[in-house]
Amino acid sequence: MLVSKDNWIEVGYTVFALQGPKGIKIEALSKQVKVSKSSFYHYFADVEIFIGHLAKHHLVKSAIIARKENNAQSIDPDLINILVEHKIDLLFNRQLRINRENKLFQDTLIKSNNIIGNGFVNLWAKDLRLNLSNRQLQSIFELALENFYLQINPENLNTEWLSAYFSNLRTLAKNLQS
Repeated sequence: MLVSKDNWIEVGYTVFALQGPKGIKIEALSKQVKVSKSSFYHYFADVEIFIGHLAKHHLVKSAIIARKENNAQSIDPDLINILVEHKIDLLFNRQLRINRENKLFQDTLIKSNNIIGNGFVNLWAKDLRLNLSNRQLQSIFELALENFYLQINPENLNTEWLSAYFSNLRTLAKNLQS
């Protein structure tokens, strides 16, 4: 079986999203990719370099999400469908957030948030029709984002949970406006 560098990155990306950096073990990854460990070393000198590739891959995925967000007309169903479709990407971002004491993870998290964040804030402001300043919206968004990543997991990241989450967030934002 011919395995490419991209196969390793896709498997590693999913493992990192679900287990964090502690899940990135060459032997376990090689079993999932279904090749020997030497194939890993053919593409990557070590785990650090591999994780660097995962971080770059995440930024590419973030740009894809941002493009989709910019075309979304509403939070429900448009944005929610995008988030469900990109569940692994969100879980990867969650792991970056949890492990942000690592400089690479912190830098990647900041870059990813810059890529994705603005489109979401604009959509959210439009969808909620709030009479708040851009700075107020950004502050609420930052709190909501931190709360969001604390709550998501592979089981609850679905349409029903996201609809309820955004409904609660809408109520909170409207109460702050009153």
